[in-house]
Amino acid sequence: MVRLQNLVGIICLFFASAAFGQTIKMEGFVKNTDGEVVANASIKCQGTNAMVKSDERGYYVFESIPIGQQLFQVIASGYESLEITVKLVGPEKFNYTFSLSPRMLEIIDVVGKSENRFYRDSNATIGKLPLKNLENPQVYNSIPKELLKEQVVTDFNDAMKNATGVSRLWESTGRGGDGAEYYSMRGFSVQPTMVNGVPGLNNGAIDPANVESIDVIKGPSGTLFGSSVISYGGLINVTTKKPYERLGGNVGYVLGSNGQNRLTGDLNIPLNNKTSVRINTAYADQNSFQDAGFRKSFYFAPSFKLKASEKLTFLINTEFQNAQAANAPMLFLNRYGPLSYSSLAPFEKFYKRSFTSNDLAIKNPNFNLQGQALYKINKRWSSQTIVSSSTSKSSGYYHYFWDAGDGNTFGRFISKRNGETQTVDLQQNFIGEFKIGEIRNRVVVGLDYYEANVLNSSTGWVLNGQLTVNDGMDSGNLTQIGVDSLLVGTSEGVSKARTQVASAYISDVVNITPKLAAMVSIRFDNFRNDAFAATSEKSQSSFSPKFGLVYQPILDKVSIFANYMNGFVNQAPTQVADVDGSNVRMQALNPEQANQYEFGVKTNLWSERIALTASYYNILVSNKVMSDPNNLNGVIQGGKVESKGIEISLVANPIKGLNLIAGFSDNQSKVVEDNPANGYLGLRPEEAGPAQLINFWVNYSLPFTKLKGLGIGFGGNVSSKHMTLHRAVTGTFTLPGYEVFNAALSYRTNSYSVILKMNNLLNTRYYAGWSTITAQQLRTVSLGFNYNF
Repeated sequence: MVRLQNLVGIICLFFASAAFGQTIKMEGFVKNTDGEVVANASIKCQGTNAMVKSDERGYYVFESIPIGQQLFQVIASGYESLEITVKLVGPEKFNYTFSLSPRMLEIIDVVGKSENRFYRDSNATIGKLPLKNLENPQVYNSIPKELLKEQVVTDFNDAMKNATGVSRLWESTGRGGDGAEYYSMRGFSVQPTMVNGVPGLNNGAIDPANVESIDVIKGPSGTLFGSSVISYGGLINVTTKKPYERLGGNVGYVLGSNGQNRLTGDLNIPLNNKTSVRINTAYADQNSFQDAGFRKSFYFAPSFKLKASEKLTFLINTEFQNAQAANAPMLFLNRYGPLSYSSLAPFEKFYKRSFTSNDLAIKNPNFNLQGQALYKINKRWSSQTIVSSSTSKSSGYYHYFWDAGDGNTFGRFISKRNGETQTVDLQQNFIGEFKIGEIRNRVVVGLDYYEANVLNSSTGWVLNGQLTVNDGMDSGNLTQIGVDSLLVGTSEGVSKARTQVASAYISDVVNITPKLAAMVSIRFDNFRNDAFAATSEKSQSSFSPKFGLVYQPILDKVSIFANYMNGFVNQAPTQVADVDGSNVRMQALNPEQANQYEFGVKTNLWSERIALTASYYNILVSNKVMSDPNNLNGVIQGGKVESKGIEISLVANPIKGLNLIAGFSDNQSKVVEDNPANGYLGLRPEEAGPAQLINFWVNYSLPFTKLKGLGIGFGGNVSSKHMTLHRAVTGTFTLPGYEVFNAALSYRTNSYSVILKMNNLLNTRYYAGWSTITAQQLRTVSLGFNYNF
């Protein structure tokens, strides 16, 4: 009997071992809940780490998978990720169809790993719908956190150097209302004013510690984002990091030139299977490359995710920043008479002089809170409710130099600023996907309310000495005590300006065929501010349309697109009078309008290894306010500015270990209608920045076993000349073009990385400005350490 039991046990063990080692072929399709195929989905068998992708028919195949129960993870752009256990049975082949649900509109990047580390296929913020890049008729550049880490990016300006066709006009001034950095994009000035797709204003410099990606969305985008805080050239949105479902994080430290010290932390903690907390923090301290000036900040950003049920998820993101800086005052050239200077030669000797002191600093505390409720109504519809609030303050000294027009003197004007900007945004989106007959529709219907209050109780402005260019003498008092004594008794008074905007919008992406889609969108916007109280019109209303066409001759590989987009800027009433100065009154104005048409091509070739976008755009801004040629005390609307050009962006991973991001832009911008007396007609606007720009970064990580983890990076920025002051009455002051190159040497493992980075390798002297002259950073060296856990 015992022998019989042993024999049975041996036989069972034999068959169990045989079954355990047996593999079969598994194939099938990936489809959505409507039965449509899903191309380019990643299917991973967790037990074996084998991974395949579905083709354009949605078909996938595993040539060899162990039989029995296996856990699969399926990820596709625009769909909820799927984890499912499948029991595989023999004898030779197993068929299975994975079914994916459309993703709720979370403002996060697509989860998943790709060899093309700098490429992001979609971000729901950009179109307020989960669209792939090829499906979106609008052009955008995404700068991911992986690129920022590789370049040892410690400030927002260095991050923006990776965006095609973007150049900095002004560094952060810290002053109230518009103290953040100014950039030029498609011929128009723009500031980084959006966080996760809703307004998030900052009077100072943005810390990149909590950046998941920076989304640079091109062209007038009033239909989906309104007009209050964006530009005709586009908008800059920061997508922040979000909690996830496992324990992890990293600690980083950067040591660099000019006394740079920066410590960062990123910690994600799952409290249970429904709740996660993520904390990002940074402390930074660095001096200027000039003889005075510094920047110091502390940043803390906790975020919270709660999956209350299968249908309801809450996200809370907060940001606290306390920053302090002493900035070199900008040199403003004379705007009202012929220029006294024809080149930079008189100013070259001041390149390393700041004309300030560390006593004259300005503080910029900032707080931003966003709460989201994501609710899945049914398999076709979901709801996104967003509540956002931000407070940004300015407290301290701000000064600048003003050209006296005598060819030798600049006067320093200084004030002690005390300002605060408060914003509230309430947004409700309903996102749906459904069919009318055989035509697929993806729709967002939204309501938005935005309110901004700008408070000011600053001192007045006083003259604090003069700079004489010939001998470099500065007669100003650069101590707090001295400046405060000059400011005694001066005041701008106490003021509060309120702006309110209520909006409704709808956008529908209609798939006429699987390869041909049309986007039809419109927005209604009602604007009011305090100035309307003095007019018969109590508010101002605008409609903003947007249309797009996308044709994919090779599905999910190549798309040809065209768009017509609108942007607008509401105009507050302005004070006017008759020719003789009588009959003073407030005159209501119509909104300025910007209309863009654009066409181009996008690619996503070779399993996402080559992502190219090339386009031509033309933007015409009309209804601009200009002085009345028949009445110096009046204004009329009729000014026009045209901005047109080409942009080419490339994100590629052509061979294993080699990643690159590059861009080229050519912009031609001109004032085409204006009052000739204003001096701008026929000229390139000063805010348009340089006409031609090139950016690139290439990194190669050695794939060889003995040298694996070692990498080298090289890149730079090339700019044509920039006419920082360009008016008929003054003439033209030109900042020369420049070529600035950077390099990095790195070593990485799964646990840690060490990166040595050098910016401005050749120690090039170059300038930026917007009717100003501002020296830019010289060569710096930094060493970054990161430990992952």
